[in-house]
Amino acid sequence: MSLASVAAEESGFRAYAFDWALVDVETSGLVARRDRVLSVAVVTMGPDGERTGEFSTLLNPGCDPGPVEVHGLTAERLRGAPEFGQVAGRIAAMLQGRVLVAHHAQFDYDFLAHEFARADVRLPVARRLCTLALNRRVDPPTENLRLGTLAAHYGVPQHKAHDALDDTRVLAGVLRASLREAARLGLPLPLVDCPPRQDPRFTPRRSKTPCSFRNPGRLSPGGPLTQGMKVAVTGETATSRTELLARAAAAGLNVMSAVSRHTGVLVTNDSSSGSAKARRAIAEGVPVIDERTFLRLLSEVRAGTPHEQRPDERPAAVVPGARVAQDGACTPGTAAPKAAGRAAPVPADRPLSGRRVLVLGGTHPKAAAGRTRVVELGGAAAINLSAGVTDVVLLADGAADRRMPRIAALEIPTYPADWLDAPTVAPLPRWVIGRRGPHVLPRGGVIDLPDRQLSAVWHLSASWAQRTGCEVDLVAFLVDEDEQVSCDEDFLFYGAPENPDGSVRLLADGPAEQTLAVRLGALPAAVRKVVVAAAVDGTPTFGDVGALQITAACGSSAPPLAQSALDAATTERTLLLAELYRRGPRWRFRAVGQGYDHGLDVLARGYGVDIEE
Repeated sequence: MSLASVAAEESGFRAYAFDWALVDVETSGLVARRDRVLSVAVVTMGPDGERTGEFSTLLNPGCDPGPVEVHGLTAERLRGAPEFGQVAGRIAAMLQGRVLVAHHAQFDYDFLAHEFARADVRLPVARRLCTLALNRRVDPPTENLRLGTLAAHYGVPQHKAHDALDDTRVLAGVLRASLREAARLGLPLPLVDCPPRQDPRFTPRRSKTPCSFRNPGRLSPGGPLTQGMKVAVTGETATSRTELLARAAAAGLNVMSAVSRHTGVLVTNDSSSGSAKARRAIAEGVPVIDERTFLRLLSEVRAGTPHEQRPDERPAAVVPGARVAQDGACTPGTAAPKAAGRAAPVPADRPLSGRRVLVLGGTHPKAAAGRTRVVELGGAAAINLSAGVTDVVLLADGAADRRMPRIAALEIPTYPADWLDAPTVAPLPRWVIGRRGPHVLPRGGVIDLPDRQLSAVWHLSASWAQRTGCEVDLVAFLVDEDEQVSCDEDFLFYGAPENPDGSVRLLADGPAEQTLAVRLGALPAAVRKVVVAAAVDGTPTFGDVGALQITAACGSSAPPLAQSALDAATTERTLLLAELYRRGPRWRFRAVGQGYDHGLDVLARGYGVDIEE
């Protein structure tokens, strides 16, 4: 069956009966809390897919329009256009009671939310759908998932890219086709609930200026303070807390809100107060001094060592673009052939090369072992049914899986468990031949990021099978050479999804997919590593969640450079998924897969963060 073909009786709009509001915005920049909307278009559609309304307008942002070479909207063109507040009511009426749809929906949603807040008008959006996230689930045979590429694949005409109205009309066609494909595969939609943007959890917090110096360690008895030393304060102080912390930061000290084993000194006038910081300082052996001593030491702070590349750091001997073997050794990656009609020879020791295999049924350990075996044989382990799945392995009770009727209708080959001992495979589908797949990393596998793409935004996306009763939250820690955060804002989670300079953001792409977007070139010099972890909310464990897939891609619509299926966890409640870390002049991506039975609060404390209950 052709991937683009759709049975007449399987209309996507009948399967997913919602009222839709398709939105596109052109903006003066990429940071919603700072930049402005220059033009907006909204197209509404009913549950039958028929268009019910349309509105578009240019907007006067009251600021420089930004990259004119991208959107073509000069200050002259925008002069005389309405301000957003003048059209907010009309846009709100079109959004009311509908699912907001956009390509990279969080971007458009965030910009609308900030514009509505400036206009003091409520944004009436309860749910949104990202067509980019939806097509990551569908997995069409395209080079990338840009709107124009998907439009060409689905046969949707596009006349003027980066024109808000034309992009929205194209989006309508892509949505229709994507919903039909999702219905054909029996996929749940990645709908995202949208809490009110007035919720203080979504308010970006101002941070201190990042400390420019490396941590020199602890204060020695009778010794001086040194720039970069981590300092915490607890209890009442004679000097106002704001002034005391400002003086410490001005002297080059790294003021922290929590105590960890890397804290240099705790300042308190009552060491027996029993505060959480005092208790932790005693437990970790952190030096404790009073305010008067601290003020005296502030008058003569020793010069510290600035954050910079260590002279002993050299790039590791990892071949750029290499595929990492199961034991961690590197073997050169092989690009798929460009000719669409001929398949490359399959190595005898990698009979599943180029294949994406879905393992169904069995106990969690048996399924995990099956996916590990798929990777050993050169394949990619799928965790959800998509159009990219080439084979299905049925473990115990796998034939009873609810997806089997779809798999049979799609004519995907199925095999018993012992097939993985010595697989014999049918020829790859024609659309797979020539498709460049990601490097498949085992647990612990490492790959260098291409030097030419280090200034881009890297997207680390985690996805899992959508299950009721299992809520998974992605979190991130931006840590220094001591594996510690430099400030509270270096811990990103659902309630604080963005660091103050916008170089790292958490994106919610659906109830079973979340992404960390990292602009590597904009990270502070102190950040040596970005740690990505996941935590299960409540009593379930990762044994209930099942396998997670982590991917690394240069850009939101780009194909992944690397992917890994991580599912060794059973009783664990927190799971380290991946790391981006500096190695000499390069950045590397590592698939980790290390689980812990304790909760997120204990994991965070290890990185110098105290989570308030």
